[in-house]
Amino acid sequence: MLNDVAQGGFRWVTLGSKDQPGVEIVLSEPHAGRSKADGDSLQELLTKGVLGPIVFRSDDVDTLFEKVRASGAEVMQEPIDQPWGPRDCAFRDPSGNMVRISQAPAA
Repeated sequence: MLNDVAQGGFRWVTLGSKDQPGVEIVLSEPHAGRSKADGDSLQELLTKGVLGPIVFRSDDVDTLFEKVRASGAEVMQEPIDQPWGPRDCAFRDPSGNMVRISQAPAA
C-alpha cells in the first residue's frame, strides 16, 4: 500500500509497487472527494458495470472463481474462453465495481 487517506468520512487507498513506480491503483468510494451529484452519477455507472473494470490475473481462473463465488460475491459472468484469448470471469464488489479475473490462454 502506498497511501491511505481519510477525508470527510470517506477514504481512499493507493496500491502499487515501490519497485515499479508509475503504476498505481486508487480504490475509493464513489462519493469520496466528489460532490453528491457526481458521486451519485459515478455510483450509478459503477452499478451498471459500464466503467472500466478492475482486472486481476490468475493461473487458475476456475478455482479462484469458485472461491470468490463461495464468499458470496455477486457473479456477473462465469468463467468463459473469450474470442480474443483469455479465459475470464466477472464479479461485482460490494461498492458496485466490476472486478474481472483473467487467465492467459494456454500456449
